[in-house]
Amino acid sequence: MPHRNRPRRGTLQYWPRKRAKRIYPRTSFWPESAETKPLGFAGWKAGMTHVQAVDNNSKSPTYGKIISRPVTVIDAPSLFVCGFRAYKKTGSGMKCIGEKWSGSIPKEVHIEKKTVPGKKAPEMKDFSDIRLIVATQPAKSGMHKSKPEVFEIGIGGGKKLEYAESVLGREIGMKDAFKPGEFVDVSAVTQGYGYTGPVKRFNIRIQTRKDKQMHRHVGSIGSTTPRKVDWRVPQAGQHGFHARTEFTKRIMMFDDDATKVIPDGGFVGYGIPKSFILIEGSVPGPRKRLIRLRKAVRKNSPVPVEIKFISRESKQGR
Repeated sequence: MPHRNRPRRGTLQYWPRKRAKRIYPRTSFWPESAETKPLGFAGWKAGMTHVQAVDNNSKSPTYGKIISRPVTVIDAPSLFVCGFRAYKKTGSGMKCIGEKWSGSIPKEVHIEKKTVPGKKAPEMKDFSDIRLIVATQPAKSGMHKSKPEVFEIGIGGGKKLEYAESVLGREIGMKDAFKPGEFVDVSAVTQGYGYTGPVKRFNIRIQTRKDKQMHRHVGSIGSTTPRKVDWRVPQAGQHGFHARTEFTKRIMMFDDDATKVIPDGGFVGYGIPKSFILIEGSVPGPRKRLIRLRKAVRKNSPVPVEIKFISRESKQGR
């Protein structure tokens, strides 16, 4: 008899489905880059709209025509460089061998100073990587928020230490990291729904009236041998508030004048941003959630963007 088997049908999706450790994600991997500049940026999700742009994809059936595309508006004021860290590659991974903090952190940033008067910064020798320690500036955004988010951003190129020294205690903007038409990876914590049942969590079928009066439960929890419930069985648990990354999102446009995208009546439940980034398509997370951008790890050539129209129609009540 031939061996009867088939590959798995369907997907297990992301597992385990547990809550994120904090409200904004971490980035553990940074791609290589020939240019000496930051490899990431961040901003807060304000809302969505749509644009009309020329299709520059030569393989598309609408090549050369004007098409409508949905875009996400991200409020992206400049980031303040609080310090930088040096890492060395060891047998158990990257290890921090030293860090240096700015002695003049603005009061608007609202973070504890890490510098001690009279303490000399450690010498950073034989390092493998240098990463910037940056803080968001909510005072320059459209939200009523005071506490900033503090995280690391990788640096590309060969002269990483020299670049980190040059931007220490200064601000970096979107123009310092990316260009319009470039592809990025978007990371955020998705919208949370709390503890939900298997119907909402795994989209299983609702049982009929004859199924033992258990309509929103899974039909079978597995075989009798072995005598345990397999982890693949859909059960109730945490749904949403997961750290997720979406790859290869195109930057359509960014500008310091947010009046070009603010709809009539403003963004619902957000405020009035001063600067913005337009990302093609949707991004994870609800409004006011921090969105982190990273240089795309999957190599793609930048696609030029020619925007003809930006919708400012009010999305109130939609």
